[in-house]
Amino acid sequence: MKDQTDIVIEEGSTNVYEDLGYADAAEMQRKSQLAAEIARAIKARRLTQEAAAKLLNLDQSKVSRITRGQFRGVSETKLLELVAKLGRDVKIVVGPVRRRMGKIELHLA
Repeated sequence: MKDQTDIVIEEGSTNVYEDLGYADAAEMQRKSQLAAEIARAIKARRLTQEAAAKLLNLDQSKVSRITRGQFRGVSETKLLELVAKLGRDVKIVVGPVRRRMGKIELHLA
């Protein structure tokens, strides 16, 4: 007879990096959203990784890593630049002063 083990299911937040305990969870979430947008833009334009690499002035291997979610070592600024090079508009909006610390959010249209 097999041992029955109770499986505990825990509902996560909207940020998997936070759930995993990363100190820089908010930044990692934004970077993952940007990497996903880069991958979508490359697919939408029907670019090969080689053609995308040429357009973005990167090595093909770097394009491959970013589109597979391996973006450690790539700054948010660089990812934003890549999104823009792929024909997407990037808007940064600074809002009014608040009594609490502000936050950085990424909204993809």
